[in-house]
Amino acid sequence: QVQLVESGGGLVQPGGSLKLTCVASGPILNINTMTWDRQAPGKQRELVARISTSGRTFYAGSVKGRFTISRDNAKNTVVLLMSSLKPEDTAVYSCSAHILSDGGRDYVDYWGQGTQVTVSV
Repeated sequence: QVQLVESGGGLVQPGGSLKLTCVASGPILNINTMTWDRQAPGKQRELVARISTSGRTFYAGSVKGRFTISRDNAKNTVVLLMSSLKPEDTAVYSCSAHILSDGGRDYVDYWGQGTQVTVSV
């Protein structure tokens, strides 16, 4: 069974940095795009950053210049480096990946359970 597991969330002061990691495991043949989303209490889910297999990236305007997404295709891993964090970055951050699994007929989106990031003094 394909699983995505995030790690690295926590409490950080404004202006600080955090590194989020998401590892995909299971019967994976190939991973297409990998994405980080976030959802703050009472707000809609927001796409934060996305990276293609070739490394092409997309960032939400609110995080551009502060966050960096990267991936290691050999390790089925995607990383989100967050710097200059602001209180408004507080949210549950989730990774997702477009995955072709062994035995699957087509690519399917899989989601992790999410990790809490809190930016506060």
